[in-house]
Amino acid sequence: MTLADRLIARIRATGPLTVADYMADALLDPEAGYYATRDPLGTDFTTAPEISQMFGEMVGLALAQAWLDQGRPAPFALAELGPGRGTLMADALRATRGVPGFHDAARLHLVEASAAMRAVQAETLAAHRPTWHDTVEGLPAMPTFLVANEFLDALPIRQHVRDGAAWRERLVTVQDDALAFALGPPVPVPELVDRNVPDGTLVERCPALPGIVQTVADRLTHGGVALFVDYGHWQSQGDTLQALRAGAPVDPLDAPGTADLTAHVDFAALAAAAPHVSAMTRQGVWLERLGITARANALAQGPKTEEIVRAHRRLTHPAEMGDLFKVMGLAAPGAALPPGLEAPA
Repeated sequence: MTLADRLIARIRATGPLTVADYMADALLDPEAGYYATRDPLGTDFTTAPEISQMFGEMVGLALAQAWLDQGRPAPFALAELGPGRGTLMADALRATRGVPGFHDAARLHLVEASAAMRAVQAETLAAHRPTWHDTVEGLPAMPTFLVANEFLDALPIRQHVRDGAAWRERLVTVQDDALAFALGPPVPVPELVDRNVPDGTLVERCPALPGIVQTVADRLTHGGVALFVDYGHWQSQGDTLQALRAGAPVDPLDAPGTADLTAHVDFAALAAAAPHVSAMTRQGVWLERLGITARANALAQGPKTEEIVRAHRRLTHPAEMGDLFKVMGLAAPGAALPPGLEAPA
């Protein structure tokens, strides 16, 4: 029985699913979930660390500089949420080998729910003896220097459509023996009470995001910083749920478990969830502030000049990832924000 068959049977038995429940099953079902059963990188999508070593290098140096700025706490957790193949962290660790004391003090902690991806990370990062956690709550209570690149976009979302003074939730139901979207009845949504948008406007919210961000912020009370890098905007408005299979967009309800499901991150919600937060900064601007052009020029002296130039453009140019992807940082109370970021205006 396919995952779609199981979901159809469940809906017929207990009623429609929220979009969040559907996403959670499609991505994390232990038998057929997208992330639970495969390594999708390079097949269905490519992340910044897989485009070029420069991205992970910039992240690593930014975290190391923040560690130096905070007086070199030891030991500390060097942490990543959703580490993919471990490429970002491997590049970050290579770039920081020359920072005195950094590697000796670092304890590598990875938050990864997928057994398939943990196996890949174990091979990539074997020399650094990582500790894995199923959720962010597993991170130790110690100074923490953390990065989450394209982690928040995969968190399940709920979708609501404005209907007068109330909202109608977009649900997943069954129509003609297939999964289909439908709207529930008008109900109040306390989390959206302050959203003044016209009737018919679809607004997304991510129930898990505030708790994850607050948990990270709690770890930072011991010292440290956190970097969140993802695609999205300031405050959600409109349907951004998307599915990718073999690099091409597909219907999010088609063959659940065989396509990556994501949604744009609401950076206003991220900012509201934590104290000591930076302004939202475009990825291209942030990487330029960290010195990616100088690094690209140095790498371009070798045999892969054209490849380096293309990668630099893809990561920083406004027409590519430079503007769509944003960066927001958190800092320990009283500490400076991560390098390349500024306080909110």
